[in-house]
Amino acid sequence: MRLSRLLSRLLSTLVVALALPLAAAAQQLTVSAAASLTDAFKELGPKFEAAHPGATLRFNFAASGALLQQISQGAPVDVFASADQETLDRAVAQKLVDPATRRNFVTNSLVLIEPAQGGAGVKSLADLRGPAVRKIAVGKTATVPVGRYTQQVLDGAGLWGPLEPKFVQADSVRQVLDYVSRGEAEAGFVYATDAAIARDKVHVVLTASGHTPVSYPVAVVADSKQPKLAADFVGFLTGEPAQQILGKYGFGKP
Repeated sequence: MRLSRLLSRLLSTLVVALALPLAAAAQQLTVSAAASLTDAFKELGPKFEAAHPGATLRFNFAASGALLQQISQGAPVDVFASADQETLDRAVAQKLVDPATRRNFVTNSLVLIEPAQGGAGVKSLADLRGPAVRKIAVGKTATVPVGRYTQQVLDGAGLWGPLEPKFVQADSVRQVLDYVSRGEAEAGFVYATDAAIARDKVHVVLTASGHTPVSYPVAVVADSKQPKLAADFVGFLTGEPAQQILGKYGFGKP
């Protein structure tokens, strides 16, 4: 009888031991993040996973507005990191994220770029009106935060209307970068961090001013199946290990 009980206990212990890794492995966290965060997040992801055994990160990168649309349509997302405050404000208003978990974790700046080789020689915003500049890549203002920052700058300079016929609309800041780096547009507006990763292909003409500060907020999605792990990731982004990686890619402190 004692042997039977002992075997039963051992079997129960073994079942629990085997189940724990399986439960941990099921902790997949889906993070929807602004396209400009792609390279930095891909590097910091393994550090978060190492600190949370059994957790796996899955990233979804796109324009912030497009990501918000996906979440509103029921996409299974745990964390939302936006490139602007306005988009996350909309997420809060639609009750798609938990406002108590909202944090600002990095800043950025807006720059005007041209191709590194064979550029039009743009030196100022006013030069964009010249005949040498036929196409200007800009983010779509409805869904791409960099497009809204760009509009603020050009509106302030009285140039948005005059330059509009030259605009090539892009679905993300990375698409703006691609258009300019491939020479398909003579100029474009991207974040400083994007220009930095393509420094051999694009030249920064100037750092733009006259726009809302480029500040990135993050929050846990209201319907997250892993709210504790999601909150841990939000907290991780403001910690020193993540901030060092983000700083390496040119992002500023929040």
